[in-house]
Amino acid sequence: MLSYRHGFHAGNFADVLKHTVLVHILEYMKQKDKALRIVDTHAGAGVYKLNGPQAQKNREFDTGIGPLWNCSDAPPAIAKYLEAVRAVNEQGQLQIYPGSPLLMQTLMRSQDRLFLHELHPNDFQFLRDCMRDDKHVKVLNEDGFAGLQALLPPPDRRALVLLDPSYEVKNDYQHLVKQVIQAHNRFQTGTFAIWYPVVLRQRIDEMELALKKSGITNIQLMEFGLLPDNPEHGMTSSGMIVINPPWTLWSAMEETLPWLVEQLSEDQAGFYRLEQLVAEK
Repeated sequence: MLSYRHGFHAGNFADVLKHTVLVHILEYMKQKDKALRIVDTHAGAGVYKLNGPQAQKNREFDTGIGPLWNCSDAPPAIAKYLEAVRAVNEQGQLQIYPGSPLLMQTLMRSQDRLFLHELHPNDFQFLRDCMRDDKHVKVLNEDGFAGLQALLPPPDRRALVLLDPSYEVKNDYQHLVKQVIQAHNRFQTGTFAIWYPVVLRQRIDEMELALKKSGITNIQLMEFGLLPDNPEHGMTSSGMIVINPPWTLWSAMEETLPWLVEQLSEDQAGFYRLEQLVAEK
């Protein structure tokens, strides 16, 4: 159950979408002075060396951050994402890839608080070292779903929750939906960002349907794929489902998603989806 290591996938096309959406949401929510509680349920190691053995094994970053690194004409949402990744690399060279925890730590303000959950013992140690005893960050070696419920509602009534489990077993999809519904019941105005991989489309269809039937409103979906669905090829696309998204996210994705298809998919075999799964009240 703890076999997944994100180091093998760091900086790939799925990370580009996930982190572009994450950076956009954070930058929007920072416009209000009030403190923000940020929660990552499955944080990983925090930072990844792209010249290390894990990243070099399949060089998945060649499908994502690699080709984009020197882009100067990217859409604004991608430009902000690239700016955040460049901020943790020295001398303009792409050497490390920041996971969600490091991106959020870099972007958060002094009044914000970040809660990171990671169960894998090695990744937990790397994550704790990465955060360097930052007093604004709490690193927890515990189940992120269970920890999430205890952190809601936040004192200042503002929260961003990132849920990106590894989906190692098929019931992770159903379990995630249950936890999201429970968390939303505890704090209905929070922003919940759910990452998902597309390996078997049926599981995504079932997850979407469960969210539609949940009674939760204002849900948007954005998905980007390098290739059409093909279970034999592993993950060919991935997406983000955002509950209570910033009003600016839709228009940002209208620019970003077709641009990613053009830049990263070979022979224009890629595709994207942008859907309002459930309307606002």
